Amino acid sequence: MIRAFSVTDIGKKRKLNQDYVYVSETPIGNLPNLFIVADGMGGHNAGDYASKCTVETIIREVRGCFEKNPVRILSKAIRIANDQIRKKAGEDESLSGMGTTVVAATCLGHYLQVANVGDSRLYIIGSEIRQITTDHSLVEEMVRMGGIDRKAARNHPDKNIITRAIGALDTVEIDFFHEELKPGELVLLCSDGLTNMLEDEEIGAILREPVSMEEKAQRLIEAANDNGGKDNITVIIIDAFARE
Repeated sequence: MIRAFSVTDIGKKRKLNQDYVYVSETPIGNLPNLFIVADGMGGHNAGDYASKCTVETIIREVRGCFEKNPVRILSKAIRIANDQIRKKAGEDESLSGMGTTVVAATCLGHYLQVANVGDSRLYIIGSEIRQITTDHSLVEEMVRMGGIDRKAARNHPDKNIITRAIGALDTVEIDFFHEELKPGELVLLCSDGLTNMLEDEEIGAILREPVSMEEKAQRLIEAANDNGGKDNITVIIIDAFARE
């Protein structure tokens, strides 16, 4: 039995929450479940519009898709969401330049299918914490090219510049990951409001605490806010092996 819990928080510095979260433990179209985090960007209300519109479009497209393959289902839905954001931005000047990250996952038994655009992340946490997604960001590219080390990357002034987003270009490039889950492991989807405030080891330690999923999620939010809360913070915790 799969169980999940989500929470989103405005943080300590922002006036608006531009993150959007969606959780369904039950089937959506031909997917057995669906979990999405989107982190919007753009002036005024454009960022929160972008994240909400993207998630709602993905849900609608997944629900109506006749495909059986989860990669094809998610790929089609995310591409249509990209088209929708581009269209809306072209029609309304106040939405010009808007975009959003998206990380989406579905659990197929003991396997996890993940789709990602941007720098919102998915982790698997067992005895250690593993980042499954790769950030589509300028700083991550600098790390990969050997220009800076991982420690310097955490506080780099260009950390917020992302290289891929829903709405950025006419076509969107999506990363897909297929991972096996083991009993005792948890899955975490989150926006960068969490990962910019906490080290991976801190996140892993909180998720290994012997408390309820709800308590783990609240402790992640509290810890991120205690460390500065500079951005909106969104988390989804999934246990694919939950007992009845």
